[in-house]
Amino acid sequence: MESEETEGRTLVQVISEKYSPENFPYCRGPGVGVVIRSSPQGSPVKDRLNLPSILVLDSCGITEAGDDEEVATFCAHVVELDLSYNQLKDWGEISKIVSNIPNLDFLNLSMNPLRGLSLEPGAAEAFSGLRRLVLNNTHVTWDVVHTLTREILELEQLFLCLNEYESVSVSSIPCPSLRLLHITDNHLQDWAEVRKLGLIYPGLASLILANNSLSSIHEPEDSLQRLFPNLRSINLHNSGLCCWEDIEKLNSFPKLQEVRLMGIPLLQPYSDQERRYLMVAQLPRVTVLNGSVVTNGEREDAERFFIRYHLDCPEDELPQRYHTLVARYGRLAPLAEVDLRPLCHVQVEVRFGDQTEPLELRLDQTVADLKKHLRAMVQLPPKMIRVYYIDRQLGYSLEPQEMKYGARALHSYSIRDGDEILVVPKTQ
Repeated sequence: MESEETEGRTLVQVISEKYSPENFPYCRGPGVGVVIRSSPQGSPVKDRLNLPSILVLDSCGITEAGDDEEVATFCAHVVELDLSYNQLKDWGEISKIVSNIPNLDFLNLSMNPLRGLSLEPGAAEAFSGLRRLVLNNTHVTWDVVHTLTREILELEQLFLCLNEYESVSVSSIPCPSLRLLHITDNHLQDWAEVRKLGLIYPGLASLILANNSLSSIHEPEDSLQRLFPNLRSINLHNSGLCCWEDIEKLNSFPKLQEVRLMGIPLLQPYSDQERRYLMVAQLPRVTVLNGSVVTNGEREDAERFFIRYHLDCPEDELPQRYHTLVARYGRLAPLAEVDLRPLCHVQVEVRFGDQTEPLELRLDQTVADLKKHLRAMVQLPPKMIRVYYIDRQLGYSLEPQEMKYGARALHSYSIRDGDEILVVPKTQ
């Protein structure tokens, strides 16, 4: 077994083992799992397997394709192929696999050791039918990426995460079909590199740039409109943005509707509600922020908050958005400060027979604590007294409420200043 793993395995071997008829001695029916037929559909081989159209072969130790005819036989109708976490080190072998799967739409090569390998244009032609390509943590070069995108004329989704990119290489031939680019967890800190993505992929609708430590957005507004004219969604989670001017720049993307911006230095000093309100107010056309829909009511609340938040700012430091919102709502007065914290102490009167004494109650105590405290006054042990609460604001129209349960907190009775505690001895 060890020598076999060292030498590697072919795609054909893995398929033969994983989908052996001996492992599937019954028919499950069309479209469910593996189907064995004497007259197979799709794969033109009698008495052999008809594989599922979505083929997952991750972590199988695959290093090469195997026999061309066998690959074509097994995979004639496969449309999605997951080869992640294998040991493919040769683009020629990968091309050999793909060229024999005519209907392939999705290919995942993540975690294969492709660092520094070159890809000849002739070998790249085999990938021309793909629409979705995943190259996460493969460390493929930009030259290889561009060679692929030049051949894949209808590529819609591209995943380039965890490839340690510090820069972006511009291709002489753009890829206008691409709609979604995942390029998270790289080292793209300079906007001068990120802007190149707009030149390479002018049709981008969604750009996922999370975990890249992007420090700022240095670009004139009119230039941003031209760079990403179709961008509808951008994810900048855990970037290094640290000034509100960068947030305002996002308004320059003419079609932007969804923004994800969490974990950035700019927002650290604020509470969760302040962060959201300030962001919503700064981004008037964004309809989804951090995955949550922005309602009309929330937007108005946020914009009013934005005005009040800047009331004490010097005139020369006020953002342009402030003046725009003041023109709409006017100069709003500060909200009255209302202390909504629960009371900690109240002043009540304790009545026991003919005695009446004032008492400051701690509302975090329990009924049992109160009875212990009353022992000195009434000269009776706690188990020998009953305690009743009287709400003075309601007068005596309601019967006194007995405080029966020793573990119940006093604040749960909504006791207020001036209320009364009635103590009655228990009868034998």
